[in-house]
Amino acid sequence: MSANPADGPARVEVVLVKAGRMKIRYPAELLGDDGTRVSVRAPWAGQGVRDFGFVRFEPGDVFTEHYWRDRWYSVKEVRTSGGALKGHYCDITRPAELSGGRLVVEDLDLDLWVSADGTDVRRLDEDEFAASGLLTTDPEAAAAAVAALDELDARAREDGIGTLLA
Repeated sequence: MSANPADGPARVEVVLVKAGRMKIRYPAELLGDDGTRVSVRAPWAGQGVRDFGFVRFEPGDVFTEHYWRDRWYSVKEVRTSGGALKGHYCDITRPAELSGGRLVVEDLDLDLWVSADGTDVRRLDEDEFAASGLLTTDPEAAAAAVAALDELDARAREDGIGTLLA
């Protein structure tokens, strides 16, 4: 991470791990770290367009990502290149670890999508979570993951996901 403002914004490498293997890594601008929450910004790191049917992630999209050291999720605010909010993509993860300029996050398969206007709240990949075997191999982590998804789902339907990011 860059400590000197003259060197430009601080950078980190976001490393997403799934089932013990690196899924993706990408550079991001470090926006803040208060000791509990780490916030970064990065362009869409996927290859080409990813069309989920209810949202498209595409080159030019900007993700402002929020990771917690004490929570089992991350929240990614997704905007078009022009700044229009597409929505929030929430990953259920183990708590994040930032060390030596690397932000490492373990994806636990469960996800939640919340549209920009908050009317479309979707639980995603529950089948992948069930197939992952986490319920058997690490029941405590599985319970924490399900509780985190339930918490985010309830918050999205009541106050909105944005209340987490204030």
